[in-house]
Amino acid sequence: MDIFLQLIIAIVPAAIVFMTTALFLKKQGEKEMRRVQLEMSKQKKSQNFLAERMEAYQRSILLLERIHPNSLVMRIHNPTLPAKVFQSELIKAVREEFEHNVTQQLFITIDAWKMLKSAKDETVKIINVAGQQMTDTSMSTDLAGKIFEIIGEVGDLPSEIAVEYLKKEFQELF
Repeated sequence: MDIFLQLIIAIVPAAIVFMTTALFLKKQGEKEMRRVQLEMSKQKKSQNFLAERMEAYQRSILLLERIHPNSLVMRIHNPTLPAKVFQSELIKAVREEFEHNVTQQLFITIDAWKMLKSAKDETVKIINVAGQQMTDTSMSTDLAGKIFEIIGEVGDLPSEIAVEYLKKEFQELF
């Protein structure tokens, strides 16, 4: 019985130490698994955000190209319209393009969004300045010519400057 008692005295503490160690290692393994899963989740979200951000830069540049006075006039031009109606159509198109893409500001920088918004506002100003020089008998062709004359005098248009800024900013992401 002495041997049996000595065996129990030796095995019980060893079993307790073994079980404590096993429980500790199990908890540590679970904790490590949670950390890895969280890290993978963050990485996946980051990849999704980067894809959405890339799309936002693409859409923002497309917006700027669509509201560029040259492409805007060519896309909307109808030679039978009076100049004032054509002016309204151009401004309406700029505002619709902008409103359609307003959510892109979530994915581009604040400065980029300010430049984009400024380009939109400046495009509307160019259209309005040209429109103010029209008479009641002026046609859309007259307004288009005046817009082309103004943009020829301006040099770099705000939409062109904004496109370059967005391209540079996008390239800095990578």
